[in-house]
Amino acid sequence: MVETLEHFIPWATLGYLLGSCPTGYLLVRLIKGVDIRELGSGNIGATNVSRVLGKKWALFTAIADMFKGGLAILLTMAMGHDDAASLSVVGAMSVLGHNFPVWIGFRGGKGVATSFGVIAFFDFFNPSAAILGGIAWFAAREISCMVSLASMTALFASAFCMFVFGMPRPYFYCGLFLAAFAVVRHRENIARIIAGNENKVKPFFPRREESE
Repeated sequence: MVETLEHFIPWATLGYLLGSCPTGYLLVRLIKGVDIRELGSGNIGATNVSRVLGKKWALFTAIADMFKGGLAILLTMAMGHDDAASLSVVGAMSVLGHNFPVWIGFRGGKGVATSFGVIAFFDFFNPSAAILGGIAWFAAREISCMVSLASMTALFASAFCMFVFGMPRPYFYCGLFLAAFAVVRHRENIARIIAGNENKVKPFFPRREESE
């Protein structure tokens, strides 16, 4: 057990350190010379990057944040630690790293993109749960015009899909943990949703009454 633990801890630590790479923070620092955590919502994720730098850089941030979660999984698998329990812990640690990055005082993002990267790379050749979760995100965003609600909906949808598709239980438990963790990180958004004053974005497809 001790030997197994000694071999396992470095990969969990690697997952945390990779997740801690603050993509949005670094981009805004390099381009505008300011701390993104002092702007907009105070988050370092893609949504706040969109407010500060625009959609192009927001997309780059989202992809990079997804990839760092997936990279933690791939590196762990490449070194022979490919059992579902180990990969689930490494994936969860990468999301913890994004949300509480050691490099910038543990003030990070909400972990949605990184969570999707982890879920997608659990089964690299069949990322069905992540794809269907992405469809759920698109639908929820289009209907509600709220990115926060869409993000939480999508992660729970992905976890549900992992259960339905019969993926290894550790993956399902990890997906459920990431979805619940996202709810905790979005608690201020939830309060605004209940109060009816959550920030909204434009739908991808204009409503009929908006186009008339």
